[in-house]
Amino acid sequence: MATHGNQRATIFARVASGTAMLEPDPARERGWTVCVDGIPQSYVDLGDPTFLAFGYVRRVATVLRLGAPAAVPLTVLHLGGGGLTLPRWISATRPGSVQTVVEHDPLLLAVVARTLPWPDAVTVEVGDARAFVDAAPAGSYDAIVTDVFQGAAMPASVAGVGFAAAAARLLRPGGVLAMNLTDLPPLSYSRIQAATLRAAFGDVALIAPPGLVRGRRAGNVVLAAGAVSGDLPVSRLAAATARDPEPARVWHGADLTEFLGGAKARLDGYA
Repeated sequence: MATHGNQRATIFARVASGTAMLEPDPARERGWTVCVDGIPQSYVDLGDPTFLAFGYVRRVATVLRLGAPAAVPLTVLHLGGGGLTLPRWISATRPGSVQTVVEHDPLLLAVVARTLPWPDAVTVEVGDARAFVDAAPAGSYDAIVTDVFQGAAMPASVAGVGFAAAAARLLRPGGVLAMNLTDLPPLSYSRIQAATLRAAFGDVALIAPPGLVRGRRAGNVVLAAGAVSGDLPVSRLAAATARDPEPARVWHGADLTEFLGGAKARLDGYA
């Protein structure tokens, strides 16, 4: 896919979900921030797709990086596209990977394609994330990344136990799911979502900056899940996320059970 001119001026476009803005980063020659209705959605560096500007994106990348041997190509399903930061990163770090991105907003994809073209090896489909997951064959993917939002919230269609079970069905043995959420202290939504994944997966971890739990502002929480106990490399996840420029903590096992505080799984159809 050829670029249509990487102008270093801010680009505005109407998209299905609001107003998109692609803002050039003066500190990086080919860096761009993708925002929708003023909310940063993605950061893309066309010159260096391995550069991950957002802390939560680095946490998701860490789950994927440690979930399989280095440089081994993966088959990955991305639910939610944005600027396709992680598909670009996977293409750069694991050449030969087969990736499918499902994005519900065709107008956002169009403006991203014009200014921030993604690798030809990445297949992008316009559609509904839940419908795609329900229709896909079992055992199709080594990894699933869930980053689906309506505004600042995850839609109910991908938040219940039905979706969790459908996603678990798609993973190959040893595969992992990484889910991005936004939440406010004391992370009540994240606790429910972690309990929801536990209803379908045998191994679940919650990754968040400790300050998010104690603070007052919204932030991102990443959930990681594997089919059976032991699928997640918890010790290595904890070490890697602790070394990040924005350190995070991993809750897992008994620590996660205590952290959830009795939170129950979300049934389909309930907010």
